[in-house]
Amino acid sequence: MATKIHPTAVVDRRAELGSGVEVGPYSILGARVTVGDDTIIGPQVVIEGVTTIGARNRIVGQASLGGPPQDFSYKGEPTELAVGDDNLIREFVTINRGTVKGGAITRVGSSCLLMACSHVAHDCQLEDKVILANNVMLAGHVLIGRGANISGGVGAHHFCTVGEFAYVGGLTRLERDVPPFMVVEGHRARVRNVNSVGLMRNGFDEDEVESLKDAFRLLFRSRKPLAQAMAELRHSEGQSPSVRHLLESLERTERGKRGRYRESLREEFAREGAERIASGATL
Repeated sequence: MATKIHPTAVVDRRAELGSGVEVGPYSILGARVTVGDDTIIGPQVVIEGVTTIGARNRIVGQASLGGPPQDFSYKGEPTELAVGDDNLIREFVTINRGTVKGGAITRVGSSCLLMACSHVAHDCQLEDKVILANNVMLAGHVLIGRGANISGGVGAHHFCTVGEFAYVGGLTRLERDVPPFMVVEGHRARVRNVNSVGLMRNGFDEDEVESLKDAFRLLFRSRKPLAQAMAELRHSEGQSPSVRHLLESLERTERGKRGRYRESLREEFAREGAERIASGATL
């Protein structure tokens, strides 16, 4: 299927567009942009930098993808943005490319929904099936796990991790890692419950959900010190895979700095970014 480019769009001749791509009025695509098959780009979208967009994405309009990071350390290096397949990106979404010190790449997985005015800063990593509601603000280096659902107006501190299939309530201030499978809400954020509805919708069976509820009661409602509760859970019999994953995530958080595991990886990210740029991977 042929591409369709509106006469008012500005598409650099070096940009690579797949079969069936549509580019709407007044949109701008830079020289180092690659767009996969059947992706639809609405009006007034700007895609720049070293940016790869996968197949069958829908970018509704007025979005800005691959813009330079809002970070004083950035000196024009050819860092990247990579977006997977089947995503829906709504109005006024902004996604910045990476920084050298953060690994040199920002990633968005597949089948994600980014609602209007959400912001994904430099070096963030969004896994598959993530939902960001309106006005979600992710600072740099944030990791959002598979299937996580972030409600409107949430602000995430840099280097935070939101575990897979977690649910974060609206207007929550995230300054520490969010455990997987849990509901977190508040200012400051607190673990409130198990994300039972989200888990059932994503195919978790009742036994798995019940095992997580038992773990939640011990870890977050027993009034025992978290380290003691974790030790008891670690030595209990018949742990489900999800409970083991929950424990592993909490252990990583405890090893991190200020409750953020990724904060402890700064040197590793910087090394990876420098190697990526030096190898010419983005050229």
